[in-house]
Formats: sequence, C-alpha cells, structure tokens
Amino acid sequence: MLKELQEKKALLKKEADASKLERNRLNAEASQFATRRDELNTKTRTLIDSAQQSKDKRDEFNKLVSENKEKRDSINDQANNLLAKADQIKRKFRVAGGLSLSELKREIDHLEFRQQTEVVSTEKERELVDHIAHLWEEYRKKRAELENNTELKEALEKAHQLREEASEFHKQLTDSADRAQECHEKMLKCFKEADNVRAEADSAHKEFVRAQESADEQHQKYIKMEKELRDYDKIISSLKKRSKEDRESRERGDVLKRAEEVYALFKDGQKLETDDLLLLQRSGLL
Repeated sequence: MLKELQEKKALLKKEADASKLERNRLNAEASQFATRRDELNTKTRTLIDSAQQSKDKRDEFNKLVSENKEKRDSINDQANNLLAKADQIKRKFRVAGGLSLSELKREIDHLEFRQQTEVVSTEKERELVDHIAHLWEEYRKKRAELENNTELKEALEKAHQLREEASEFHKQLTDSADRAQECHEKMLKCFKEADNVRAEADSAHKEFVRAQESADEQHQKYIKMEKELRDYDKIISSLKKRSKEDRESRERGDVLKRAEEVYALFKDGQKLETDDLLLLQRSGLL
C-alpha cells in the first residue's frame, strides 16, 4: 500500500509541477497583454489630447473667421454706402433728357456711327454734326464737373480704400478658414486613429482577462494538488512510522524470545558467552 501511495504521490507531484509551470506561463502572458494594453491606452490618450488641441485651434480659427467676416461685411457696407452716395452725386449731373454720362457717350457713339454709314442731305448732315458737337461739349463739361467734384472724389477714394481693407480682411478670413479646415481634418484623423487604437487596447484587455482567468484556474488546481500532496505526505509518514514501530516490535519480540532461550540455558548451568549476557541485560532478564 505504501508503494502504491508513493507512486500516486509522484504522479500527482508531476501534475502539480506542470500546473505550476502553466500558471507561470499564463501569468507571464497576461503581464505581456497588460503591458500592451497600457501602452495602447497611453497612445489613445495622446491621440485624444492631440485631437482636442486640434479642435481648440480649429475653434480659434473659426472665431477669427467670424470676426474677419464681421469686419469685412461692415467695411463693405460702408463702401456700398459711399458708392451709393457717389451715385446720388452723379445723378445730380445728368444732362438734359435725363441721360447719364455713360448714356450720353453711347448716344454720341450711335450718332457718329450714323454719320459715317448713312447717306443724308448736306443740311441733315450739318444738323447731325452740330448735334454731336453739342453732345460732346455737354459730355466734357459734365465729366469735368464730376471729376472736379470734391465730395464725389472723396467718396470714391474712401470707397476704394474701404474695398481694399475689406479685401484684406477677406484674405485673412480665407486663410483662417483654410487653417480651421486643416485642424478639423487633423482632429478627425486623430479621433479615428484613437478609436482604432482603443479597439486594439480593448482586444489586448480581453486577452489579458482570458490569460489571467486561466492562470487563476491553474493556480487553484496547483493549490489543490499541493494540499493533496501534503495529505499524501501525512499518510505516507504515518504508514512509515507504523511500519517502523511494527518492525521494532517484531525485533523486540525476537530479542526477548532469544533472551528467554539463553536464560533457560543459564538456569541449566550452561556457560554463557559475552553476547548472550549482553542480550539478557537488554531484555531485562538479568
């Protein structure tokens, strides 16, 4: 029975050692997955921080877009008001018949074309030439009056200056809008990459949990087998002790039996050897 128990203990010890090795392997694997997960989570946070920074910059540029648009539109409104004022001034200088300078110039061009292409009497041609000359005189007079009109000149110059200022704000608006779009695209790219990295981190965490749970199972098996091994040790130790006691009891019985035989010889007056005397002493018969 003792041999059978020792063989079972040896087999169980082998299984326990194998379970311990598997537990350690799974713990090492879980540690690797945990490290990978933590690295990916750190990268995710870095990407999210970068995305947030791009979002903040985008919002700043969009704010500049709004501010520059407001300034541009305000200046354009001022320029439009000045141009409207200039148109009012020009309308005051309309020639007889309600023609503006541009309309007067078109009328002159039309009459000169008729003069060159139509065949008319000498009298009619003279009237046409005189009319054209009169219109030219009116055109030059009104044009000179317009060009020398300080109020009109100032209005047009100020409107032109405001248009240039508005154009500068429009350029700044366009530049800010382009940069806001760049930041927006970078933000989207970072968020998308963060989502992908987070998915990898989640996958690594699942693998970590799987390995850790498997390691815990192996640990529980190992602990259970270690307890069984200790129980085997107790039983085997008890059996060995009992076997030793039985053997010693048998040995004492053999010694006592031999001592009794020697003692009988001693009583019969036979001469005893030194070993026989020592045997009698150990057995307590002397």
